[in-house]
Amino acid sequence: MTLTDTASAPASVRESDKIMNVLVPAGDRPTRAGALSASWTYGWRALLKIKHVPEQLFDVTIFPIMMTVMFTYIFGGAIAGSVDGYVQWLIPGVFVQTLLMITMYTGLTLNKDISKGVFDRFRSLPTWRPAQLVGALLGDQVRYSLAGVIILCVGFVMGFRPDGGIIGVLAAFALLLIFSFSVSWIWTVVSLSVRSEQAAMGVSMFLLMPLTFASNIFVDPTTMPRGLQAVVDVNPVSVVVTSVRDLMSGTFDLGGVLAVLLYCAVLIAIFGPLSMFIYNRKS
Repeated sequence: MTLTDTASAPASVRESDKIMNVLVPAGDRPTRAGALSASWTYGWRALLKIKHVPEQLFDVTIFPIMMTVMFTYIFGGAIAGSVDGYVQWLIPGVFVQTLLMITMYTGLTLNKDISKGVFDRFRSLPTWRPAQLVGALLGDQVRYSLAGVIILCVGFVMGFRPDGGIIGVLAAFALLLIFSFSVSWIWTVVSLSVRSEQAAMGVSMFLLMPLTFASNIFVDPTTMPRGLQAVVDVNPVSVVVTSVRDLMSGTFDLGGVLAVLLYCAVLIAIFGPLSMFIYNRKS
């Protein structure tokens, strides 16, 4: 604040500045956190919540195992003729489905924090405003990674053998984490738009169920009616599953990978600013 600004400022403002200068001298004041630093800090907060409430890891531990084993042994014989044959098709699909289902809980956690008034305190802090949302999504990447590792371990035990080896698996994993981060912005918009955690759950399931089941996760789309095939082919989840299957099988389809990255860019470009618009209006 310049001398002119100080002179024209209200007496209460000038007095508060004097008190601040006495309590915290200018040379001792910490620098304002940048965008990256603030995002990492809020991400670390998300991890600490897992430490203090480990029960929330249920969805990334028990749920993946249950989904993989149940679908393989219940539908394997009917769809592929044998469990061994179906595992090779199913594991990449369930790998994608599980991580997408878990992204929904990002919005639920965010809605719970907002309803408790936690984010009202965050808004008063002199940090990059989007960091509060970006950090929460970055922290959840650890949960996604844990769920993915569990799915792959269960798949290996059940006989899944990807021809692409470790390189193909890691490439597919990285691509899916990027897509999961992008999809999380959808649930951020949902959580900011509704007033309760139950409503956020209902809307999220309403959107997520058609995306996962009207896809190529469980069955080959060629067995579906032509009208449904057209829907499945343009479903972003089907595009991701196809790319993950290709990478794990040792086939690198540049067009498929670029299509997934394009979907990611579009999702972030649409739902990222929309999230911040709704978030700022709540201030």
